Amino acid sequence: MLIRFSVENFLSFSDRQKFSLIPSKGTLKSDHKTKKVKAISVLKTSVLFGANASGKSNLIKAIEFGKRLVLRGTKPETQIDYQKFRLDKVANIKDSRLEYEIQHDGKNYAYGFVFNSDVIKEEWLFEITLKNEIKIFERNIDKEVIFNLDNILKNIKVDEEKQFLKFTAKGTPKNQLFLNEIRGRNVRENVSKIEDLLTVIDWFQNSLKVILPDDKYNEGLKFELNQDEELLTTFEQFLKYFDTGINGVCLEKIDFESVDIPKQILTKIKEDLLSKRSENIRASILSNKNTTYFLSVKENDLVVEKFMTKHSVKGQSNFEKFDTSDESDGTNRIMDFIPLLMDLLKGNNVFIIDEMERSLHPNLIYDLIDLFISKAVNINSQLILASHESTLLTQKLLRKDEIWFVVKDNFGSSRLHTLEEYNIRFDKEIRKDYLLGRFKAIPRIGNRNKLTILNQNLL
Repeated sequence: MLIRFSVENFLSFSDRQKFSLIPSKGTLKSDHKTKKVKAISVLKTSVLFGANASGKSNLIKAIEFGKRLVLRGTKPETQIDYQKFRLDKVANIKDSRLEYEIQHDGKNYAYGFVFNSDVIKEEWLFEITLKNEIKIFERNIDKEVIFNLDNILKNIKVDEEKQFLKFTAKGTPKNQLFLNEIRGRNVRENVSKIEDLLTVIDWFQNSLKVILPDDKYNEGLKFELNQDEELLTTFEQFLKYFDTGINGVCLEKIDFESVDIPKQILTKIKEDLLSKRSENIRASILSNKNTTYFLSVKENDLVVEKFMTKHSVKGQSNFEKFDTSDESDGTNRIMDFIPLLMDLLKGNNVFIIDEMERSLHPNLIYDLIDLFISKAVNINSQLILASHESTLLTQKLLRKDEIWFVVKDNFGSSRLHTLEEYNIRFDKEIRKDYLLGRFKAIPRIGNRNKLTILNQNLL
């Protein structure tokens, strides 16, 4: 779970801004809070509102950037590829900073780093409680001893393991995070008693899922539909629930040559799959026409299957099969979100989604959020959205501390604030006030009389 995230000098964020999922003291909608972990509870849902270019997407990009740096790292001898705040000359010489406060496997952690394009200057990991912080490791290139691993090393009894960990720290490139080095150097296999490091890496790898506007989520789930009857039934029930007009889904075998994908890409995937010779290895690919194909190895041969939907035909018992490219953008969007919703309800997942409402009717996006909240009473998962959909701005759906606004100041810097900061009654409808600009997070449209070109006779 995400407790808090802070960002500084990154894209449109100049000064340090904090996005918090810590509940306020209000007692309303207590089921919107997770079970406490070491006395700390967090909100299951949060929605960010703001004008175009206010910084909503940049906050999500900052969260995703940190995840990418932990899991993929930076290539040797290359710069860390990101953009500082560009509208302040001082920002060009300042460092940037990201910090995640997270909850995972029964503990709460604060992990963050200070960096610029050339170097990771600081990196730290603490276990946090309501009363104190316990240092797990700390890195600071300005100190005589760059890495402080004392609290990890004191738990390791074997000298060879201690030396391996010290060697890993010492060998961490200046442009690389220590957690990325731990992940990439087989430290797990060679060093014991590093559970805290592995837990935080696991959160980034398996719990945190960032979905950008053009991303598709978990296409691999569709591959399993033919093999898991319960999963198939659940998927089809969701399609009917959301009124898609679809009666079912299936995977249909097709010839390799029929796949609408550039042949060089297909050939490379085919070679990779056949070289691994495993019945469990598969790949999913999406064509430019929004058609999903699945490639797998069965009995040492490559099998290509296309994901299809099934529709009933008037006066006929058999179904008509549709390519997903024949379905509307909204229907395809719903099919993307069904596996996402299913994973949310499994627990221990944090989904951060930009423009979730794209191509969806307002009633659908509202119901998706309401459905998650109602079914996740005893489940610890989070759904965090950036949205323009003002129908979500109601205290019937969300708590005040779940509603955030992103605005830009007069110098173009993004700032965060929450509805909790306003003196608003719990039964007050807020959508109208939002659209009137009370919470500032709307476009500041100019004076049309200044559009002088439109006042001229152009004929």
